[in-house]
Amino acid sequence: MFSPEIIVYSSNGCSYCKKVKVFLKELGFEYEERNGSIHKEYFDQLKEKKIFGTPATFVNGNLVLGFQEKKLKKLLGIPLD
Repeated sequence: MFSPEIIVYSSNGCSYCKKVKVFLKELGFEYEERNGSIHKEYFDQLKEKKIFGTPATFVNGNLVLGFQEKKLKKLLGIPLD
């Protein structure tokens, strides 16, 4: 299995953020979490990209907003059901 670079921008109390993280863990993918509620610089990074919501997941630089299972699978090279 290849090892993509995955960055998950999250925030406290975000149910879709939790879904993304559980989804990635269940598939065995490691990711870097950047919580904008805890670290202001992560929130600022999103604002610079004109992104104002979480989760914002980057897979090898490709953005997935919210929890979009099919889009995540495609970017991770996982066959769609």
